Amino acid sequence: MTNPRNIKYIVLHCTATQPFASVEAIQRYWKEQLKWKSPGYHYIISANGGVKQLADESDVTNGVQGFNQASVHVSYIGGIDEKGDPKDTRTPEQLEAMKALVKKLKAKYPTAKILGHRDFPRVKKACPSFDVADWISKLI
Repeated sequence: MTNPRNIKYIVLHCTATQPFASVEAIQRYWKEQLKWKSPGYHYIISANGGVKQLADESDVTNGVQGFNQASVHVSYIGGIDEKGDPKDTRTPEQLEAMKALVKKLKAKYPTAKILGHRDFPRVKKACPSFDVADWISKLI
């Protein structure tokens, strides 16, 4: 199906949880605590590198307030250390899965900018707990 949305951004996130958090627990938090009707991301990557699609790319999700209509969101489970401080906790499997997924999305949306959640205006969080521009520059 052709995506009716004009995708301008491929946004990378972390869940800001421990790396072993379950997708189901994260989804329950969105629904019960945040009262979201839609998921936060289109794709979520588990510590073992498994990629689960949570929403169709034609659907709007809750990744970055004010930019969701033009974004596809990808998150890895993790992003904080044992104390709850921001830390890049991506496993080798998550790195490979994220790399493959980002390349696939960039091929599908060639004009889209690849950014981290923290790279958007007025965002006051460390998400995705790594420098996306630096990481992307090493992929290309």
